Amino acid sequence: MDKQYDVVALGELLIDFTENGLSGQGNPLLEANPGGAPCNVLAMLNRLGKKTAFIGKVGNDQFGKMLKEVVEESGTDVSGLAMDEQVHTTLAFVHTFPDGDREFSFYRNPGADMMLTKEEVDPEIIKNARIFHFGTLSSTHAGVREATRYAIDVAKENGLLVSFDPNLREPLWESLDQAKEEILYGMSRCDILKISDNEMEFMTGTTDYNKGVEMLREQFDIPLICVTLGREGSRAFYKDMIVEAAPFVREDTIETTGAGDTFEACTLNYILEHGLEDLTEENLKEMLTFANAGASIITTRKGALKVMPEKAEIEKVIRER
Repeated sequence: MDKQYDVVALGELLIDFTENGLSGQGNPLLEANPGGAPCNVLAMLNRLGKKTAFIGKVGNDQFGKMLKEVVEESGTDVSGLAMDEQVHTTLAFVHTFPDGDREFSFYRNPGADMMLTKEEVDPEIIKNARIFHFGTLSSTHAGVREATRYAIDVAKENGLLVSFDPNLREPLWESLDQAKEEILYGMSRCDILKISDNEMEFMTGTTDYNKGVEMLREQFDIPLICVTLGREGSRAFYKDMIVEAAPFVREDTIETTGAGDTFEACTLNYILEHGLEDLTEENLKEMLTFANAGASIITTRKGALKVMPEKAEIEKVIRER
């Protein structure tokens, strides 16, 4: 049966204030970039020709209206986006280090994204999709956690593939034990897990990622696990296969915001086109190479949602390697 959407995602939609030089007085200039991992993933999927929908909440303020417009312009259906009359849109201030890495300060006490309630989640949007994608930022507080779990239940009951990216942001958790608990919950419900090297270490206590995945697999039956290793590329764990793909290291990297989301979207795109049943080593290598190439392009641009690469650009990077 044909579904209306390829991927529906639930989660945070916020403004990332990123540094963009200094003013005449020597003060840092901040650029208001639309952000939030789930919508970054959807924006990239839109570039790859897929149909997407988003469920979340922003404030009914200037930033919320801007976000709604930008997400809609990127091609995502925003009929599941609620606007909060009382609580402002969540803001994040991103400090970028010389190597492109970053740290976040969040203005979210509360922020509109965490005010989404179970009642505001439209189950019909989820039922009409092939994949449901989520992260843990929509599980940091009780109300939005209930909404997230309800959405996962609907996805599971209706036979969707469930994709999970822990996307650990330590400052947003009351305690790291709670973060760990929510990540474990996500792992217990997903079919596709995208996890970064530092998140693997956080969850398993080891930097031997093959061993870390073994530890996770003893607890959870996750068909496909992708571990992103930054400048070391990525690895896919599927059935008894471990496939690695080399990175595309760029001299012109300026910041890593959105790299994981671009990678995630490229992987989901591959699964939409090839299924999750009978992937070969060649398939996995092709999937990771495309995802690594896509992620490398986004590191050369400021922001993420509005500047996702086109398919042809990614293919060109792979050809020119």
